[in-house]
Amino acid sequence: MGGVWGQVFSSPRLRGEAGWGAVEAHRLSDLMTYQLSDEQLMIRETIREMAQDKIAPRAREVDETCEFPTDWVDLYRELGLFGIPFKPEYGGMSGSALTLAVAVEELSKVDATAGLILAVQALGGYPFNIAATEEQKKKWIPPLASGEKLCAYALTEPGSGSDAAAMRTKAVKKDGFYVLNGSKIFITHGNVADTVVVFAVTDPAQGSRGTSAFIIEKGYKGFTTKPIKDKLGIRGSDTAELHFDDVEVPAENLLGQEGEGFKIALRVLDRSRPGVGAQALGIAAGALDYAIGYAKERQQFGHPIADFQGIQFMVADMATQVEAARNLVYQASHMIDEGDPGVTKFAAMAKLFASDTAMRVSTDAVQILGGYGYIKEYPVERMMRDAKITQIYEGTNQIQRVVIARNLLK
Repeated sequence: MGGVWGQVFSSPRLRGEAGWGAVEAHRLSDLMTYQLSDEQLMIRETIREMAQDKIAPRAREVDETCEFPTDWVDLYRELGLFGIPFKPEYGGMSGSALTLAVAVEELSKVDATAGLILAVQALGGYPFNIAATEEQKKKWIPPLASGEKLCAYALTEPGSGSDAAAMRTKAVKKDGFYVLNGSKIFITHGNVADTVVVFAVTDPAQGSRGTSAFIIEKGYKGFTTKPIKDKLGIRGSDTAELHFDDVEVPAENLLGQEGEGFKIALRVLDRSRPGVGAQALGIAAGALDYAIGYAKERQQFGHPIADFQGIQFMVADMATQVEAARNLVYQASHMIDEGDPGVTKFAAMAKLFASDTAMRVSTDAVQILGGYGYIKEYPVERMMRDAKITQIYEGTNQIQRVVIARNLLK
């Protein structure tokens, strides 16, 4: 493979961010294809090469400047990547969750923000796939599939994180409109999205059954956003507070029926959690690849540190965890594609295990690089920072355990 991966530097000291793929690539993802189709394998190889050549060289800069990489968005549009989460009849590429997982994994190997851009386009698009009428699908999905418009998914509120049913944003129907008031927080792509799916309470007396979903567009009067900066990780990703001050939303922008919002949100999470798992998997696989290449060339006591059993055992554990995570992520994604009703448990398992794996493996990668792993010239410290959020969003890992246990014990 050419590009960044094809370069080989003679000294570990030179293998900083610019040479992130410079060490010999372990390419763990080649060890298991999970019955990927020829098309999926081709997509994987195309994205892998693009990520190494176009994204990896900019990853450190994006992290340091905390600027949303619009050039990456343009690149995805050019390659048609935004079409992956959507079916061809609406301008998409496949609509396959497994294809999406493969793509997000490859992007996240070089930068978690890069994988998140595609994963969030899927997250914001899933409510349309699940609950939109045919007329709504034809109107709203094509510009999302082409990447002409970015989208976001607005569920979390300042006082309503894991307890999504405790949301306070309200929508009151009046003269052919729903009037929204309230706020959301930690919304990925909230500032850059053209289309946002917002959840709001339409009948407070019904609890979670009184929640509904709405389509809101940038530019609606009373709809404002505020950037959230200086995050620990995924620093190039756009994160926002959303505020609704008497925002009038046309009645035809209701997704599904009134009161179906919480049900829609849960069905979306079943589909989006493997996407977060794929992001975490990519982080872990990328960290492992880098650590292996470094260990094979870093000399200590007259030998590559890869010769030492302590390093060998670390690498063996890291690789085993990555392979196990990949199996869970791909299995959950395959179940989504097959319409398997048991996907809720496996989606939670995939997100839980893959994100914990990303945290463990990236931390071990920092340890293997030693002092070099602790400085920003090398990518593994960024990977460790990026890994942490995968244990938090799309439902904390504590919530995933609740979901898994309930499904086992019901």
